[in-house]
Amino acid sequence: MSTKTIKVIIPAYNEADSIAKVVSALPKTVSEIIVVNNNSTDATAENARKAGATVLKETRKGYGYACLCGMQYLSEQSKAPDILVFIDGDYSDYPEELTKVVAPIVDRDIDFVIGARVKHLREDGSMTPQQIFGNWLATFLMKILFRATFTDLGPFRAIKYDKLLGLEMGDKTYGWTIEMQLKALKQNLTYTEVPVRYKRRIGISKVSGTVKGSIFAGIKILGWIFKYSIK
Repeated sequence: MSTKTIKVIIPAYNEADSIAKVVSALPKTVSEIIVVNNNSTDATAENARKAGATVLKETRKGYGYACLCGMQYLSEQSKAPDILVFIDGDYSDYPEELTKVVAPIVDRDIDFVIGARVKHLREDGSMTPQQIFGNWLATFLMKILFRATFTDLGPFRAIKYDKLLGLEMGDKTYGWTIEMQLKALKQNLTYTEVPVRYKRRIGISKVSGTVKGSIFAGIKILGWIFKYSIK
């Protein structure tokens, strides 16, 4: 694994209580941890910087905006990473499992890996009913429409950097994860899932923790699926 350059992007909005835990728990094999401070009003940026992360600022609120900001930063570096990992800043994932998530890329030359939040590895209450139903519906539709084998839209994911650039990602908000999976299917990328543990997040979710966030996320996800089903 030491022959592969791995970098991590963490979108973060008001994650002051958790961000340092995420940064500190990531394996030392990661060459750079990039926290994109997405217009936080708390000490997210300061705590991330103290934990050793590179901190970027993206004032346009949206998960996709934050991810795109991190990718723009990487595009300006002299040497591109081999693998890019995305993980949330709320400490619901186990960052130390990054090694497991990137293993199919390193060992089997797979293009794209999802850290799947399987039921037997999830802490009770770590996913809301709307998250569980939304994941089931989205992956069911992808199976029917695209013969996909995804079971989750999990945010903990790894992808070859050059393959990610080829996807030409564009979603600015809630549709980022589903856009990546649909475009990976359309471009015939090799992909797999790795079961990962999942626990209750620190703080309140900005998406599934609110009615508005859940509705808009659902609309975005279904919109992307049906957009690609008629192409």
